[in-house]
Amino acid sequence: MQLSEILTTNCTSCDVAVSSKKRILEKICQLAATHVGDIEQDDLLDSLLDREKMGSTGIGNGIAIPHGRLPNTNKAVAVLITTKHAIDFDAIDNRDVDIFIALFVPENSCQEHLNTLQSIAKLFSDKKMIKQVRKCTDNQALYNLIQQAN
Repeated sequence: MQLSEILTTNCTSCDVAVSSKKRILEKICQLAATHVGDIEQDDLLDSLLDREKMGSTGIGNGIAIPHGRLPNTNKAVAVLITTKHAIDFDAIDNRDVDIFIALFVPENSCQEHLNTLQSIAKLFSDKKMIKQVRKCTDNQALYNLIQQAN
């Protein structure tokens, strides 16, 4: 599954002002909560924090792909946020992160989850794409960029 298929304009946010890993994860969950049905924002946060305990989802180059699995849902949801200032996210290259692509998938969709993570990582391995994402100054432009990329 491609990012463009599961990202909505309501889950795309540019230049967010946050100062910590916990705050960005909370913001991600706040946006996602409106799209996942009966799952509470705190449960979304728990799923991301549980995954982060296994190791940071900061993949390097200022990018993180926090992700979690959700019970009792059959719909994947993505959130894309860029931050005003890069924050410490314990990334593998020790660089601060300013691009967050979060993914929530049904817990019984393991292969789909892996395929979606792979397609996101591939999309954001393109330096030109990363530069364009960082240049976006409004939510709609950021959303449109992702839609055009796929």
